[in-house]
Amino acid sequence: MRTTLLAIYLFFMMPIALLAQTSESGSNDTAPTSEATDIQDQLSMGEDATPTVGQTYISETIGDWKMRCIRTEDGNDPCQMYQLMSNEEDTPIAEIAIFRLPEGGRALAGATIIVPLETSLPQKLTIQVDTSKPRQYPFSFCSQVGCYSTVGFVSTEVDALKKGSAAALSIVPALAPDQTVKVIMSLNGFTAAYEKTTIADNK
Repeated sequence: MRTTLLAIYLFFMMPIALLAQTSESGSNDTAPTSEATDIQDQLSMGEDATPTVGQTYISETIGDWKMRCIRTEDGNDPCQMYQLMSNEEDTPIAEIAIFRLPEGGRALAGATIIVPLETSLPQKLTIQVDTSKPRQYPFSFCSQVGCYSTVGFVSTEVDALKKGSAAALSIVPALAPDQTVKVIMSLNGFTAAYEKTTIADNK
């Protein structure tokens, strides 16, 4: 460890020593040394952090929700409200993205929920807002990322989410069908984030 720290110290002190030698010799027009060139080659000059067209980015955080958007050519970027949920050990378990739907349908909002691949699909996904009656939703499909449940919320359920403080999402592990894994979805900032979500295009 001491050898490593000494090497790092010498690496950063080397340019200072070189400058000192130049000053002592009285020469100010000395060409860059090979050591200085090597140091320059190891430095990153950074790059443009602006999202490119088609790239997903977080535009802002509202309460416990992040606004996840996709960059478009015309600048009218569609955004969803997003939250990553973890268990008591702070291990990520599930994530949810919520968006508004066009008027005229039964559901007022839609959501995509992703859970681990080791989830028992026949047991479905359960959502309970505060102390309200829980509801179950089937899983649509699974990919390398996880298993997806596409959920629709009617107006009364959206109102409950706006007024609530938290919602419990429960799944059953495929390898432990007698157990239930529960994560909490915070509803802090839900109303403000919901109003900023984009209405899904049904064309």
